[in-house]
Amino acid sequence: MSSEESVAEGSGETLGEAKWAAMKELESRFPGLTQEHVRFEVTQEDGSDGPAQVRAEVDEEAWRTAAGTIPEEPAERVRAIVGRVVNALGLHATVDIDESDEEIRATVNGDDLGLLIGKHGSTIDALQHLAFRAAFRGDGERKQVTVDAAGYRERREGALHRMADRAAAEALQYSRPVELEPMRATERKIVHTYLSERTDVETHSEGDEPDRRLVVSPVERFS
Repeated sequence: MSSEESVAEGSGETLGEAKWAAMKELESRFPGLTQEHVRFEVTQEDGSDGPAQVRAEVDEEAWRTAAGTIPEEPAERVRAIVGRVVNALGLHATVDIDESDEEIRATVNGDDLGLLIGKHGSTIDALQHLAFRAAFRGDGERKQVTVDAAGYRERREGALHRMADRAAAEALQYSRPVELEPMRATERKIVHTYLSERTDVETHSEGDEPDRRLVVSPVERFS
């Protein structure tokens, strides 16, 4: 990378906000970047003269050295794996990590993330599986790992719910089972869980991977 790409300027009401703004810009060029790899120069203190401003420059050698190692913490492993894929695809994007007791969620923020998502989410699902395997190597306690980009997961879940509603309506209208399109196991689970709250239809899976599909059937009523 050129020296220009390793430098960013940030501004904010405080020096902390200014540094954060510069870091966010640099993260899109240097996945997995931390403040340890950045030198900050204060160009304007916060005060009456205006917002705080900083100049940030990446120590590229230190960043490359750190990028060649896998962190110990599962959440940071997820960040590293997702960041490397984002970088390999040539995307200008950042990776934000949120961790709870049940889940590690990596959210990729940027423009033109269709390449990362892939057709019907195939690429991002593969990355999610890879991130899970990297985060939890061997035995021990595990959490769910979710990789999202540009709100894809929420949009896809909404589409699956609408598909499930249409299939349920058709099954009830014509009193016959309705097959959905082939789906991955994670998506079949979303539909199954969504329809399990209903008492008028039931679901089961048929077929072999990758053509395994969910079938929605009306519940038989006995007098």
